[in-house]
Amino acid sequence: MEATETIDLQLQLQKEKDQRLIRAAYRRLLRAIGHGQIAEEDRDQIRNAFEFALEAHGSQRRKSGEPYITHPLEVARICYEEMGLGPTAVIAALLHDTVEDTPIELSDVENRFGPKIAKIVDGLTKLDGLYNVESPQAENFKKVLSTLVEDVRVVLIKMADRLHNLRTIDIMSRHKQLKIAAETSYIYAPLAHRLGLYNLKSEFMDLCLKITEPELYNEINNKLKQTQKDRNKFINDFIKPLKVELDKLHLNYKIFGRPKTISSISNKIKTKKVAFEEIYDLFAVRIVLDVPLEKEKSACWLFYSIVTDVHRPIPERLKDWITTPKSNGYESLHTTVIGPGGRYVEVQIRSKRMDEIAEKGFAAHWKYKEVNSLQSVYDHWFDSVRDVLETPHNDAIEFLNDFKANLYGEEVYIYTPNGDMKVLPKGATVLDFAFSIHTDIGYHASAFKVNNKLVPMGQALESGDQVQILTNKNQKPTEDWIQLVVTGKARSRIRTALKEEKRKAADMGKEILERKFKNGKLLLDENLDLLAKTFNFKTRFDLYCAIGEERLDVTESLKIFHVDKGRLIENKPEPVEDKEPIAKSSPTTAKQNVGILVNGENARQYHYTLAHCCNPLHGDEIFAYVTTNSGLRIHRSNCPNAEHLMVNHGYRILKAEWSDKLEETFNAELLIIGIDDGPGVIERLSHHISTKLGVNITSFSIKGHQGTFEGKIGLTVNNRSHLNYIITALSQLDGISSVYRLDHT
Repeated sequence: MEATETIDLQLQLQKEKDQRLIRAAYRRLLRAIGHGQIAEEDRDQIRNAFEFALEAHGSQRRKSGEPYITHPLEVARICYEEMGLGPTAVIAALLHDTVEDTPIELSDVENRFGPKIAKIVDGLTKLDGLYNVESPQAENFKKVLSTLVEDVRVVLIKMADRLHNLRTIDIMSRHKQLKIAAETSYIYAPLAHRLGLYNLKSEFMDLCLKITEPELYNEINNKLKQTQKDRNKFINDFIKPLKVELDKLHLNYKIFGRPKTISSISNKIKTKKVAFEEIYDLFAVRIVLDVPLEKEKSACWLFYSIVTDVHRPIPERLKDWITTPKSNGYESLHTTVIGPGGRYVEVQIRSKRMDEIAEKGFAAHWKYKEVNSLQSVYDHWFDSVRDVLETPHNDAIEFLNDFKANLYGEEVYIYTPNGDMKVLPKGATVLDFAFSIHTDIGYHASAFKVNNKLVPMGQALESGDQVQILTNKNQKPTEDWIQLVVTGKARSRIRTALKEEKRKAADMGKEILERKFKNGKLLLDENLDLLAKTFNFKTRFDLYCAIGEERLDVTESLKIFHVDKGRLIENKPEPVEDKEPIAKSSPTTAKQNVGILVNGENARQYHYTLAHCCNPLHGDEIFAYVTTNSGLRIHRSNCPNAEHLMVNHGYRILKAEWSDKLEETFNAELLIIGIDDGPGVIERLSHHISTKLGVNITSFSIKGHQGTFEGKIGLTVNNRSHLNYIITALSQLDGISSVYRLDHT
């Protein structure tokens, strides 16, 4: 009896705890919405949606043990408070998992909340029965992204959902965390950037770095905390003389320092090959003006003149996104000036309206649309998304890659001979420009002039270029064109044209083959597969294409057969004497005996190799990728290709880890940068590595340039800790600026 009472008491306590958590989450949502900010009718519908979702999810729990309903409540709060969306999005966010995770049907949602909410919830519901497709993740992305041009709120709620999952990801397995991080940095972060959601994109990238490279994340985070006091003093010293002059204008404004994100600092460390201590622009100073719309431009330029009077500007670093806003709606003046101690400081000048659009992106843009007579800054992009959606794709992965090509960051502004402007991603070519004008112009583009000068069709464009396109009706896209474009529209259109040409070639090839078989009285179906197999074609279509494109001569190819009752019989080759048998090479490699566990089991039963793209060492976090015909490939979790593999081929990713017992050695390569003080550099480095550190050098190349050198040294090491020890030792040598591990060997 006592045991039963104890269990009942525990259940009662748990129920009360759950109710407290649910009430707290619901109150957070209500506080975010506030009183009087939305209509009473919408408030009632939000309450209705909460009660509906609460009943639907019932006793379901998150992996953390909390009641599941706390998740949709928090997603709804993020939508309203952090993204600036309205009550419709809040209601849909509360219901977003009901159809996928509970017995609720979509018709139930429509009957209670109407077709608009039901359509958004449907877009947020994962596809069923995806296990027989090549990439379930890509298929699901395709469904969600396809809703962009119908109702962008589907994608925005999906991003809020992803943000909350990332904030609470610690409870998940390491393997699952890496997959979610890969998906986020591959699609969600660029999408957030494209929709102008700066805060969301920044947090996505920081949380992904925390998952994929926790050591680097923690190192930067700790150093930011340690240097915060010094940074604050510097910001105050920088702002103080500015405020004296700005206050004289008698305009309402705010000025403050804003730290750069951990992920952006990490990118600087990696791309510029510098240490944290060598990065000076760890923050930006922002000035936000509270002025009427019609005075925004003049006020921003007025404040710019004061900033550049007080602190010396670097003219080439002025970026004017007020005159020509970015394609995601971003407006701001950026300039870099020299502050106290000769340190560079970026200053951002914008209005309160511009600041809200910069922070909350799409939602804020629509809030201000009434006062903005310009066409929606997103219309052009939605048109390009619609182009990608309407283009036939072989599979979801092809669609995803074309779509991602539209999520570019930096842009260039290109002009037609008539002065019309086109916005293209940085790196776009003249061929991209042709397809952006019209598909037919792209198909038949034969020559290009940039600023009246003839250029190749792979020529990259720069802002301000004027492009003239010459067409020829006989011109057609070729396979090479795919490599000459970067935009999703151009890629998909070229691919479609190539498929059409292949179909025509296949029709012609089929006609040629059928005529040949008929004249030779050969059976068609009985012989086609044999012919395709003999000449290594995967399908009959490939065989027809080869014949139609004159890559395969039917008359010559039939000479290796003889005919028996209408069937082709391959001629047996003449026996060759005195030939020594050729020993088949073993597929194993020197690295196959490395101690690795795959899904908790010893991987010796598999054929596997260590990936050359990232060169994993014992001690690195790793995963296994199932290749199509080469067994398993072992990659580092932060491999440059990890993101692509996990997003497009997640079902092929297996959990992998090093076993404790390991006697293998590994190859690693270091990049060493330092001061070139003469011929003694090579001798000093090689002596220190070989003699003092006792490490075997497998390769050594060095290149000097104007007093500096860059050396690449291949080494044999025991594990990751051994390599880190070597890096630390070399970094402390006189004249050495930096030492980095390279991915490739």
